[in-house]
Amino acid sequence: MFFTYLRRELRRRRKAALVVASGLALGIALVIVVSSVSAGMGQAQDKVLQSLYGLGTDMTVTKAEAPAGTTGGNARPKFQFGAKGSSDDSKQSSDRVMVQGFQTLSSATVGKVGEQSGVSSAVGGLSLNVLKVNGQFKRGEYKQRAGGGGATGRRGGGGGGGAPQGEVQGGGANFDVDSYTVYGTDVAHLGLGPLTSSKISSGRTFTSAETDAKVAVADASYAKKKKLKVGSTVTISSVTYKIVGIATPDSGDAAANLYLPLKQAQTLAGAKDKVTTVYVEATDSKQISGVKSTIQKNVPGTTVTTSADLADTVSGSLSTASNLATNVGKWLSIAVLIAAFLVAGLLTSSAVSRRVREFGTLKALGWKSSRVTRQVVGEALVNGLLGGVIGIALGLAGAYIVTAISPTLSASVGSSAGSSGGARGGFGGGGFGGGMRGGFGGGRQAASKALDIALTAPVSVSVIGLAVALAVAGGLIAGGFGGWRAARLRPADALRRVE
Repeated sequence: MFFTYLRRELRRRRKAALVVASGLALGIALVIVVSSVSAGMGQAQDKVLQSLYGLGTDMTVTKAEAPAGTTGGNARPKFQFGAKGSSDDSKQSSDRVMVQGFQTLSSATVGKVGEQSGVSSAVGGLSLNVLKVNGQFKRGEYKQRAGGGGATGRRGGGGGGGAPQGEVQGGGANFDVDSYTVYGTDVAHLGLGPLTSSKISSGRTFTSAETDAKVAVADASYAKKKKLKVGSTVTISSVTYKIVGIATPDSGDAAANLYLPLKQAQTLAGAKDKVTTVYVEATDSKQISGVKSTIQKNVPGTTVTTSADLADTVSGSLSTASNLATNVGKWLSIAVLIAAFLVAGLLTSSAVSRRVREFGTLKALGWKSSRVTRQVVGEALVNGLLGGVIGIALGLAGAYIVTAISPTLSASVGSSAGSSGGARGGFGGGGFGGGMRGGFGGGRQAASKALDIALTAPVSVSVIGLAVALAVAGGLIAGGFGGWRAARLRPADALRRVE
């Protein structure tokens, strides 16, 4: 009897049911779109962090910054060129391999971090920056001035205290400076660290036996720029390395241009048994904050950075859109849902007031108030479920449109740690008979990276479940309004409406 009456009443009041269902559908659709876009923001942020961390990395450990005003004992890098005979075209080439940030930790720190409670594994890596200088010196030519008399004076000066007889023209130096990054990775533990955020698209990765081999893996973009391929060679500080693989980063930006075995990178930089970063995987991803505190307490002189810390530094349009989706979108969804529930409740209550004669007659025939209330709540619940179906369809369509359009968002992660000297450069020194010395001062590298991320709007099963729950809640709220109104009706009310 309940379902028969329910089906007949819903069919008879199709328009009213559709209006209530549509109101709920709009609110539910908005919740789905906002939730899916927020999930897409989270995935985009994870891609940005992967480019710095690598897959499976929960936190990194680096050396704590030296107090302001101290140099930390790091000398400013220099280039020194010696004279090469008397040729007018003296070509020079030199590499300067520097530790990025000039801050290193002992390799023993890796083992100490790995022993801490809550740490599943820890791997060290060495981040380097290579400045390659190529160019040549050219001697100047002494030319005597016309009508200046005999060339009895010295070059560039007058003889016997007289006026100068000539001058040196031309000469100078022309050098090209190229900079690229090198990362020393522990080939015995390739499952952790920046290289894990890239896929080998050509060739192979390192083997565990290549701990000190002269092999390298090149980033795909850098390999294309320098026309490198598997089997090509690169030379760093007179050491030749064979390219065994080409790596394509998942997030669009690599951690380094070239990857070398850790021991080789340490040898190049003169940093034996040193690392710049310790990559840490926790045994339980829910206890990361506790592991961070443990490491900071037991391993002094270090700075521990988690993905949550880096997430707070994300800036650019990704950050702006994420804030809008999280704050504005959330509160807008709540406001629309509240409005939809209230409208559904008011419409249901209004419909009950138009059915006074019907419910009064049913009560006169023996229906109890609880039975009338159940009938009204049942109708409202069906309206809510109908609204849920429509809302899910609209929400899925909205999420699909966002994914199809795939707007590009920019993101910058990290902030500059300051400069200890800026990008100084210069060539000074005496004549060609002596050494020519040039300096390139380097400040601490800025721990930042800019990426362009395509936004998607994935819809999860949990979001669909939330939509169904909201549909049921909307129906129950609307039914509660109407049921309360119907329960107050008396059989005498029906007699007043009889014409």
